[in-house]
Amino acid sequence: MYGSVTPLFPGLPGGPEVLVVLLILVLLFGANKIPKLARSTGQAMGEFRRGREEIEEELSQMDDEEEEESETSTSTSTDTSTETN
Repeated sequence: MYGSVTPLFPGLPGGPEVLVVLLILVLLFGANKIPKLARSTGQAMGEFRRGREEIEEELSQMDDEEEEESETSTSTSTDTSTETN
């Protein structure tokens, strides 16, 4: 009569699990501090994202500079080889 329920996304918490986690958060931090905690978590995630983007930009600039250097070194070596012939 009662079949087992297969979760849509295994590994992700469902409704009852989320309620238990929220209840524990309220008991630990109190209802007044949860918005502050969420705000600071959001700000930390934003800072992390900005830092990651800056690092990605620096890496792409370094890659571009290396490609330009390799192109100029190959073009100068081709120019000198044609001049000697």
